[in-house]
Amino acid sequence: MTLFEEIYYAVNSIEVNTIGAIYKLVLSMLLGAVVGYERKRKGQTAGVRTFSLISMGATLAMLLSIYVPQVYMGLKNGDPGRIAAQIITGIGFLGAGAIIQMKGSVRGLTTAAGVWMIAIIGMTVGLGLYLLSIVACGLILFVLVQLERIEQQVSRGSESRIIRIRTADILTEISDYKAVLRRHNIHLNNFFVDYDYENNETRLNLIVLVRETTDYIKLFSQFEKLHPTKSITLANQLSF
Repeated sequence: MTLFEEIYYAVNSIEVNTIGAIYKLVLSMLLGAVVGYERKRKGQTAGVRTFSLISMGATLAMLLSIYVPQVYMGLKNGDPGRIAAQIITGIGFLGAGAIIQMKGSVRGLTTAAGVWMIAIIGMTVGLGLYLLSIVACGLILFVLVQLERIEQQVSRGSESRIIRIRTADILTEISDYKAVLRRHNIHLNNFFVDYDYENNETRLNLIVLVRETTDYIKLFSQFEKLHPTKSITLANQLSF
């Protein structure tokens, strides 16, 4: 048997061995880095290093999950899925850490889903399903890159914004604000109201879908005429 054949056998062996384990760790590191680079390019905190470490960690845990019953099956009961199952549970904590929850908006869900998926890919590499893991990595990139472009094409010209209005009185209805929005062809998705009775103020948050060509100056001037207004602000997240 030639050296190449020995390496090929070691890499594809169902038993855990040094050469195969190193190959799997390197492959999972590369796949994690590819997905992590795409996330880093979008400005996410979890990037190349994070995704690489998660993928390698999942692969190493999968190797241990296979190795323990493989070596000690004759001495004690072994379950190849026991360690692997804990990866799924544990990766949820990392996914939760990738989600930044702010007032009225949640960021990081896609990255959290990517973290969970890359852990599964690491486990897949650990099992020796190389082609499946590479295809899964390609599908992740398709979802993160191509589907995002499709979403942008569908929603081109529209963007979600929050108009924050502070009035010097207590509002009992907002039908007049809705009428102004309709005149400007702005869709109102939702709204939130916060009353400050002590200072006789109303803080109104209008969640709207606006066009890139919206004339905010004209829009805000019409809002200002409706009620005694202290401030009007355009924002990307809710504020109370």
